[in-house]
Amino acid sequence: MEQGLIVFLNGTSSSGKTSISMELKNQKEIPFHHLSVDEFFHNYNQFMDNTYPDVEPTRELEDHVVSDILFDPIVSLYYATIKLFSEMGLNVIVDTVINNDKWFNDFYDLLSDHPILFVGVHCSKEELTRREQSRGDRAIGLAHSQFDSIYAYDEYDLEVNTEELSSAEGADKILSYMKSDQEYSAFKKLNRRD
Repeated sequence: MEQGLIVFLNGTSSSGKTSISMELKNQKEIPFHHLSVDEFFHNYNQFMDNTYPDVEPTRELEDHVVSDILFDPIVSLYYATIKLFSEMGLNVIVDTVINNDKWFNDFYDLLSDHPILFVGVHCSKEELTRREQSRGDRAIGLAHSQFDSIYAYDEYDLEVNTEELSSAEGADKILSYMKSDQEYSAFKKLNRRD
């Protein structure tokens, strides 16, 4: 079976990835499945709240311990789901933030031999701050803290500036690229991070 395309939207929090994802998912030409890491964490938290509503932690854990116990397994499940969808021939929109070497290397090791359209989703730091303030559901400065590591790549198949283009225009640009039959090669040119 032919592998489904993975559209990897690379951008900081509040850069516009989810808005573009919704436009891609809702168009009728090419079917997509939207896999958001935020939804994976949300569903995990709901499961835990509903399954163990009265359980209190027995001790406080340091942040790095919580990360190892909680984040890594959920991120691994998220990546495995992306791989499964692609191998089932389904097109997948990857809506996540990969801002550490371990998560990038895990993604790269698992998925680098799959068809990946690597899309840079950009806007200025000033616009990111404005969006964080207007959204009200993000810590101010989160996108700034992610900026350098997220945009450390110097090559994409395609770049979308969400200050210049609406979400619909960004999605149209991605669809036009897909229909042009250009090669998806940027992600394959990347290397594991050390």
